[in-house]
Amino acid sequence: MVLDPIPLVILFLMTIVLVLVSVEAGSALGRRAHHGDNPEKGEPISGVSGAVLSLTAFMLAFTFSMVANRYDLRMQLVRDDANDIRTLYNRTDMLPSPIDRSDARELVKSYLDQRLAYADKSNMDPAHMHNVLLDSKRIEKRLWDIAMRNVHGDMNSDYAALLIESLDDVASAQASRVDVVSESRIPSGIWIVLYGLTILGMMSIGYHSAIVQSRRSKATVLLALSFATVISFLVSMDRPDGFIEVTQQPLIDLKDWIADGES
Repeated sequence: MVLDPIPLVILFLMTIVLVLVSVEAGSALGRRAHHGDNPEKGEPISGVSGAVLSLTAFMLAFTFSMVANRYDLRMQLVRDDANDIRTLYNRTDMLPSPIDRSDARELVKSYLDQRLAYADKSNMDPAHMHNVLLDSKRIEKRLWDIAMRNVHGDMNSDYAALLIESLDDVASAQASRVDVVSESRIPSGIWIVLYGLTILGMMSIGYHSAIVQSRRSKATVLLALSFATVISFLVSMDRPDGFIEVTQQPLIDLKDWIADGES
């Protein structure tokens, strides 16, 4: 995404500077227009400024709706992931061989650890994330081999079919989480439009102030802080490593539940 290379703190400060510079640029244009041969009046400019700011507010609301829906979906996928892994763990009891049961349980526990490692915000390095996904796929393959071995031993085994169903559900849950967290992001075009409207809105404020010969208000700094806070908040919710964290508590609870059951 277009904003991903920029740390959130830098993005916050850049947005503040962008708003202040835009207001100043609009004010400079307004002063030139006001002192021209045919000076503009404040009333039409006020209407234009209000329209641009309304469009900016609409774009902010639209973007917030998108990131909020994605945040809710990520929360739901964590719960679904935990439920699917719990079901898979329980169904390993159906395996007839004690060795297979033991191996499958250990693999499920390792898989759960990989799911938690994938969501660990302290290490979001792309190479690390890629290795975690590879390890998860290797575990899925080993679990699949165990299930297939039991299917081939008894082609009419309902237990093996249920285990395969759980494996499919777990693999689908992981694919959905990877897609939503890492790939289904807010399009770069939306951020560009949002910043573009913010610049135009701030310029219209400065332009209008100059036309009506109003002194530049110190509250402009508060305006810059407000826009920077909201935009940084939206960017954070869209990023996997943002400070708006999706809780992994369902997976943590599942890990504790497994540990309690084996103690």
